[in-house]
Parts: sequence; structure tokens; C-alpha cells
Amino acid sequence: MRIVPASDLLDAWERAAAQPPAQRPLTLLAAASEGATAETLAGHSVGRRDADLLSLREQIFGPRLVSVAGCPSCGERLELTFDASEIRAAAPPETAETLSVAAGGYAVEFRLPDSLDVMSIAGSSDVAAARLELIERCLLRAAREGADVPPSEVPDEIIDAVAARMGEADPQADVQLDLECPSCAHRWLAIFDIVSFLWSELNAWAHRTLQDVHVLASAYGWRESDILSLTPWRRHVYLEMVGG
Repeated sequence: MRIVPASDLLDAWERAAAQPPAQRPLTLLAAASEGATAETLAGHSVGRRDADLLSLREQIFGPRLVSVAGCPSCGERLELTFDASEIRAAAPPETAETLSVAAGGYAVEFRLPDSLDVMSIAGSSDVAAARLELIERCLLRAAREGADVPPSEVPDEIIDAVAARMGEADPQADVQLDLECPSCAHRWLAIFDIVSFLWSELNAWAHRTLQDVHVLASAYGWRESDILSLTPWRRHVYLEMVGG
């Protein structure tokens, strides 16, 4: 992963802003990749994508993350501060392209979900139905006592076993924070979504940066490319001087 200059990062942000949310992470990763396109990256597993996004986030904003969560029991608002290393899953052993589960007379072969699978369910409002559709997209073969059966006839308990095996093989795809409310002591697991988290941070950064460009261009007549080539510290000093 290359170091992304501010100008390239702004270009990627501008392109991604016009895209559906599920497409945005691929555009950002393509900007940081050495020759890989968004189309190529779309074939990577969700966990591999999210691990790369976490590395990109560290490169841009550093390892420390600050987030908020609401207690589902009492509504208390919690501020969370943690390090990227705390949510980086240990890389599992080399995973085969085809995985399998055998239980209850069923034998199922499947692959890990990728970004194309995520895009296919992006518009669904039914979480349970979207989960089932995602898993069914990844099923390569299902059989009961040796006879092939369609994915729709695979029982829920086998689907659950497939989902569990996917989680084991691609742990970065399902990062959950173990939280406890300081007010009511309620404990729960909160999903951490690096895609939406990074996009929110990047969107705020882009607007701040463009505001800085506007101020300095108005004051000195500099081009955007000249301003973006300044180090953040030097840009900050110039902004202080403009502000008096």
C-alpha cells in the first residue's frame, strides 16, 4: 500500500462521493494500491478488504480511533477510544478458495463473501433476508446424503454453520466491540464497521482541507496543487498568519 498524497486522496474522495456506499471502499483502496483496480479489489474477501481499510485509515489518520455508542438499555452515550491493533483480527492460516461444512446429512461447499456480494444486498431493508441471500450467493454446492439440493432447501442450522465457518476463516469481516455502560452496567457487543467509520472521517477531512485551500488561495492566489503540496504543519502556519 503506497502513501497517498493529499491531492490523490481528494480525487478518490470526490469519485467515491458520487458512488453507492458499498463501492466507496474499493475506490479508496484502489487509490492506495500499487496497480490494483477497484474491479480487482472487489474479488477480495470482505475481511481482507476491511483489513486493508484499517491499514489505510492508520496511514491517513494514525492508529488511534475515537467513536461513540449508545447503550441499548438506558440510552447513555459512550465515547470510545481504542487503538487499531485492538480491532485487527489475527490473520488465519491460509484459507482455501473453497470451504466446506458437513452436518446432519448435509455437505455444503462455499466461498467467502466479497464486495460484489455485499453490493448485491446493499438495498435490502430486511437484515435476516439479506444475510440469507448473501450466504446463498456464496454456496457452490449443497447436497443431502449425496444428492444435490438447491440452496433454498438447506436448513437454517446448516446455514448458521456456514456463517460460523465464514467468520472463522475471515475474522476481520465481523469486528465486534465488547462494551459496558458505566451508568447501568449493561454489557453488549457492538459491531464496528470500518467502511462507514473511515468514510465519515475522510469526508470531514476533505471538507476541512478544501476550506483550507479556499482560505489560502483567496489570501495568496496560490493554486490548489501548490497548497496541497505543503506539509500539514506549514499549511497550518500560513492559515494562522492569514487569520491574524
